[in-house]
Amino acid sequence: MLQLRPWASLDKMNLDWLKAKYHFAVNAEGNPQHTALGDLIVWNDDEIAPGTGFPMHGHRDMEIVTYVREGLLEHQDTLGSRGQITAGSVQAFSAGRGIRHSEYNPGSTPLRVFQIWLRSTQRGIEPRWAAKPFPRADRAGQLVPLASGFPDDREAVHINANARVLGALVQAGQTIAYTISQTRYAYLVVAKGAVTVNGLPVEERDGIAISAEETIEILAIKDSEFVLVDAG
Repeated sequence: MLQLRPWASLDKMNLDWLKAKYHFAVNAEGNPQHTALGDLIVWNDDEIAPGTGFPMHGHRDMEIVTYVREGLLEHQDTLGSRGQITAGSVQAFSAGRGIRHSEYNPGSTPLRVFQIWLRSTQRGIEPRWAAKPFPRADRAGQLVPLASGFPDDREAVHINANARVLGALVQAGQTIAYTISQTRYAYLVVAKGAVTVNGLPVEERDGIAISAEETIEILAIKDSEFVLVDAG
């Protein structure tokens, strides 16, 4: 089953410093059709103005993956971790028994990110943070695991979740196939360009929820960049 979630249908928030679109309903007033998919419960498309960001705040027992689409992200947390993450890079942290962190845009241009939240497979674990760049050439024409809870995905940032986050860059006319168990869920968002998923058009910044499909065929209508989550 395929459920298109067009950009225009997403819940939103517009502040002086933050423009956000929500692929999943964040409260009872949200779009009732945009429900969670198994362990995947949040996918936010955030634009953060220069010199602003999220001040120090806390999380528990959640896996949070950030894919930087454009700009520069500065992370700091109560573990003592600090880093600047550039476009094409991924950061992920296991909130575990509790972590506080801040995320800012120290640059002079807007910061655009996907924030993806996944349920943890274990509660109360030691929190941790990691980040890694993924060069565009490595993702050309193929889906590459960026963050994963599966041991075989050795090059991905580790997360404590029954899920993997994958990314790809494809040229117009290219097709990528991805096999998924019918008992699992997938969600795909086009960061740039336009694709079809099993024949259904998905435009830039649209999302598509996928369930009970054994194979996903992604055809690039334009040169495209997309992120896919495979979750239990």
